[in-house]
Amino acid sequence: MKIRHCLYLEPKVSKQLDSLAAKPGTSKSQIVNSAIASYIGQRGANQIEASFRLRLDRIGDQINRIERDQQIALESIALFIRYYLTITAPLPASQLAASQATGNDRFQTFIDEVSRRIAKGKNFGGDVIERGNRNHEGVNGAIPKVVS
Repeated sequence: MKIRHCLYLEPKVSKQLDSLAAKPGTSKSQIVNSAIASYIGQRGANQIEASFRLRLDRIGDQINRIERDQQIALESIALFIRYYLTITAPLPASQLAASQATGNDRFQTFIDEVSRRIAKGKNFGGDVIERGNRNHEGVNGAIPKVVS
């Protein structure tokens, strides 16, 4: 069962509809029905696209934060390695075993501390950013010059 509607069209659109309906096997009702269905379908697609756009924007923001945190971690590691290689003198063979034992103990302590911080939800990157923001504010709002 179909429902009857009374529509008003512009003269130009009406002529185009007449010429399309003149082809065998088509009617004005079929053409208008298809056009309206297509229009409604596109509007629905736009609504879906809008909701996906919001989610994709959130994902993009999360990826940007991950990238920032990764850069902080890599820069911290690089600075530490440069500092360590600069100040560490080579050990004589007689002290090597004792030094390796101490190094293993320190490494285990390091791993334990990292595990505790992760379990508590603490974030070193967040600590670095917070401290950096406090240091950049400086005294009376002046930004100190960083020398590297």
